[in-house]
Amino acid sequence: MTYDTVITNSHIILPQGMLDKNIIIDEGKIVGFTNDIPACDHKINGNGLISIPGPIDTHVHYGVYSSIDQAAKTESHAAAIGGITTMMRMLRLGSSFKTSLQDQLEAASKNHYVDYTIHASVFTPQQIKEMSYCIEKGITSFKIYMNLGGDVGHVYMDMAPYSTQLSEATVNVTDEIVEEIVKNAASLGCPVLVHAEDYESCACGIKTAKEKKRDGLPAWSESRSPEFEAKAIKTISKFGRDYDCIIYFVHIGSQKALEQIKEERKLGTKIFVETCPHYLTLSYENQQGYLAKVMPPIRTAQDNVAVWDALSHNLIDTIGTDHVANQLKLKLDGTDVWGALAGFPGIGTVIPILLSEGVNKNRISLEQFVKFTSTNAAKIFGMYPTKGTLDKGADADIAMINLKKENKVSSELFGGFSDYIVYEGMSLKGWPVKTIVRGQLVAEDFQVVGKLGHGKFVKRSVS
Repeated sequence: MTYDTVITNSHIILPQGMLDKNIIIDEGKIVGFTNDIPACDHKINGNGLISIPGPIDTHVHYGVYSSIDQAAKTESHAAAIGGITTMMRMLRLGSSFKTSLQDQLEAASKNHYVDYTIHASVFTPQQIKEMSYCIEKGITSFKIYMNLGGDVGHVYMDMAPYSTQLSEATVNVTDEIVEEIVKNAASLGCPVLVHAEDYESCACGIKTAKEKKRDGLPAWSESRSPEFEAKAIKTISKFGRDYDCIIYFVHIGSQKALEQIKEERKLGTKIFVETCPHYLTLSYENQQGYLAKVMPPIRTAQDNVAVWDALSHNLIDTIGTDHVANQLKLKLDGTDVWGALAGFPGIGTVIPILLSEGVNKNRISLEQFVKFTSTNAAKIFGMYPTKGTLDKGADADIAMINLKKENKVSSELFGGFSDYIVYEGMSLKGWPVKTIVRGQLVAEDFQVVGKLGHGKFVKRSVS
């Protein structure tokens, strides 16, 4: 028998540890491991490299500042170079799922280099009623924005496919809506992803800071205190307990939020926690200008330490990037921090940052790294064991990493839509050098070599 591909001489990371064997791939799946080299059409030399289960970015915004037919091309290009094999899109629609979802799915379907799936954001009572329709379409996780309402309810929704028109909206995600979403998600057996910031407190904090003529990232952080995160965490955790719903907190980056989550877990709430690379590496004390403006804000160096500590003790489950595919002209549209756009790109840098600052500095082990970047996400979001593992029968999604490779970060490196990156010039040690999606090599040595359209929509079902 002749197999499609054999990866030779790499170190394979499995849950039970490292394995030094060759990986056999056929028809997009992992067939097994061997000491010899069976007959095959393609050989991939893994000498000196580590093979890990394909990383899953749990948190990506694209299709907002360029329409999804274009954004899928640019952002999956950046993902492939950064070693990401599955990207999870935060879909934000300003209208009914029944009228708009299918168009989004079709426009995305032929335009990805890597696999992708969707979390559906829910803003209105109408959308709450249509959550079961999303499940029919293979979307089984829902996002709640507790930071949007009242005076801070402005949001950019995803553009209509093939459009160039920004889609602005004002929403009001009240506690009543939050409770209804949690209740419905629980009855459907789906987790909810939560942006936990209390919008009334944020509106008040911003108003006060503006009145005091405050500016800069410290002012932005102060106006959206970690206390407001803790307040929202407390509110929704209670709903989680009341309805027995899984709560997945996105982009947690402060010591205060981590402490509140610890308390809620003790009370019995089923909680998963995601953090982002910027909460591990950036603080408002080490950033100039407004590029690193994000919601929730980057905090202090002390908060960075607390997040690393939680990660090393497995109190955090996943790493998402909260990648936003935007550009400088919109990002810096205002004259102060209040007028700057929140969010920045990060899908290409998450793996090298975790390797350089985590694995290579002995803050986390390679086994932990695999759990945080792949296995846990696949399990939480219903993709395991097809994704998130290199076991026999799994999709052959593999990132091959070189722990010794050093390279400087630049926005040009990734070929995404964004014309800047907050990590510009940062020297990182440890990079993905080959990205394989369902057995096909899609990126190698910072070049995309795969076919556009190879990336497929991962339909998920309720377990």
